[in-house]
Amino acid sequence: MLKLDLQFFAGEKTEKATPKKRQDSRKKGQVAKSQDINAALVFLFLFLYFSFGAKFILEQFLDILAEGFSHNLLFDITEQNVMKVFMDLLPKIAFAVLPIMAVALVGGILTNYAQIGLLFSTETLKFDLKKINPIMGAKRIFAMRALVELFKSVLKISCIGLVTFFILWANLKEVLLLAQKGVQDAIPTLGKLIFQMGIASSLVLLFIAILDYAYQRYDYEKNIRMTKQDIKDEHKNTEGDPQIRSKIKQKQRAMAMSRMMQDVPTADVIITNPTHYAVALKYDEQKADAPYVVASGVDFVAQKIKGVAAQHDITMIENRPLARGLYEQAEVGQAIPEEFFKAVAEILAYVYRIQKKI
Repeated sequence: MLKLDLQFFAGEKTEKATPKKRQDSRKKGQVAKSQDINAALVFLFLFLYFSFGAKFILEQFLDILAEGFSHNLLFDITEQNVMKVFMDLLPKIAFAVLPIMAVALVGGILTNYAQIGLLFSTETLKFDLKKINPIMGAKRIFAMRALVELFKSVLKISCIGLVTFFILWANLKEVLLLAQKGVQDAIPTLGKLIFQMGIASSLVLLFIAILDYAYQRYDYEKNIRMTKQDIKDEHKNTEGDPQIRSKIKQKQRAMAMSRMMQDVPTADVIITNPTHYAVALKYDEQKADAPYVVASGVDFVAQKIKGVAAQHDITMIENRPLARGLYEQAEVGQAIPEEFFKAVAEILAYVYRIQKKI
């Protein structure tokens, strides 16, 4: 019979990452992200902009060329003249180019935000010797991620080549007629062909990018998986060891008892079992429809409740079954169970008569 050593599988990362692990990975800049989506969408946005703004861009550059050939060729080539020409042309070039840069910038920011939201991490900028280790570099070259990147590159080149071929083939007559046209007549045809190829290539790249994002998501989830021991260690670090938890609970109990003792003076009556139980009750029709427990305790706590009650002249009634029943079934701050209504009502009526409240 074949025996398996379960310790062999103890270090296997088979568990999904916890929220804390995901948060820590995000702080380090480790997120599921595809750079291809950014590139494809920016590419698409630019060609869509060209479809509306091509005339404006063309007019700007034609004006620049016209001014250059009509005026600037008459200058002597000196440092001062070249600088003057450059400074004169710079605003016009910027006016034509800035919209393109703005579209690319806004498109890049929006697509990046859509993938990972707001994220700024300096972890990826830190110097790491492993990145320049030739052995580690060789491993990265033959790693699955590197093979996937190679496959993507080949796929993108092939798809863009096919798209370009089919568009040129579909417009073959117009392409052949370009040789017989002047520059001014050829520009609209060239613009149409470039626009068609740009939009088609962008859509193809976007499709590949979506597939790449799915792979990046899968690879990210795989890389942040945890072992069972990792989860146990994280839980221990988050919750603290048993001794720390015990001290925290002890402090919480002390604070709760302190608050409870502060409420004892407001009680109407203390129901006691002379030595073991003490339950402080109060009836306030504005706060609750039934009497409720303001303090409850056994042994040492019961003695403290009775001591505080004695200091504030709170009436104490001995009723062993009722004291024990209230302690076991009624929570501090909660109304007493219905089964105790009659007995408690009789006690409160007696107390109110003593205090001349009724």
